[in-house]
Amino acid sequence: MSSVRETAGDDPALRVEALEALLVERGLVDPGVVDDVIEHYETSVGPLNGAKVVARAWSDAPYRERLLADATKAVAELGFGGTEGQMIVAVENTPSVHNVVVCTLCSCYPWPVLGLPPAWYKSPAYRSRMVAEPRAVLREMGLELPAEVLVRVWDSSAEARYLVLPERPAGSDGMREGELAKLVTRDSMIGVARALPPGETGGRA
Repeated sequence: MSSVRETAGDDPALRVEALEALLVERGLVDPGVVDDVIEHYETSVGPLNGAKVVARAWSDAPYRERLLADATKAVAELGFGGTEGQMIVAVENTPSVHNVVVCTLCSCYPWPVLGLPPAWYKSPAYRSRMVAEPRAVLREMGLELPAEVLVRVWDSSAEARYLVLPERPAGSDGMREGELAKLVTRDSMIGVARALPPGETGGRA
């Protein structure tokens, strides 16, 4: 029998699918359980939760103040918390300050509001270069910041996991929370991208 690598080539996604199919075929994995786990991290623990937090902060000034004062408690108000979310700190982007998050030691990350960290967040290159040359890394990831904007890099750890509150996009006045949440991406809450403008979908996760 050919190996998973031989069957799926060099595409990681195809290799994962081939490995899952092999495990299911041999009765080692219940496909229903796999689907439940994936759904849990995509909907119950993931960027959709963080998007709801950001949308609430954009549309509710008192909530925004509570979020910036004690993000762990404010996030819990919306029913999110638990593992990897015991100490969340929110930092706000403004026209003059842009925040971005990294974990230089490993991959500390606020799972309750962002789900599992992307592969690039855990890479040695991101972890080292974001601290040393944040503007260059952001530019390579598609975010060009004006020279006058101050870039602040926050190093997540077991003691504090950071959530970026991105700037509210121009033209989003009057939009409801559910509509606003669709403009919030995972990467905008890490700080490597801006929130989407109204009417735009897709782009970086």
